[in-house]
Amino acid sequence: MPFQQNKTKLTLAVRVNPNARRSGFEGLWNQTHLKVALTAPPVEGKANEALIEFLSDFFALRKSAISLISGQTGRIKKIELSFLSEKECEMAVQKLKDIL
Repeated sequence: MPFQQNKTKLTLAVRVNPNARRSGFEGLWNQTHLKVALTAPPVEGKANEALIEFLSDFFALRKSAISLISGQTGRIKKIELSFLSEKECEMAVQKLKDIL
């Protein structure tokens, strides 16, 4: 499962594809990770910044509510999103299910 909800927290398993033509979700990778294309290059943390920016826009969250738990230098990353309520978190899960 590429995402897991725990009350107001949503943990995402992500595989990043940097240097893409446009940023966006590209479906699933190996049925275990969300595949995300990013226009940013994979240097000096630019892809990580772009990923946080993309997720912030997609889920309408503050950037400070998004944490990169693991994968700072690799393509495979674990991200934690913190929502204000369980309802908001459930709505985010539904939004993810709708695009997959």
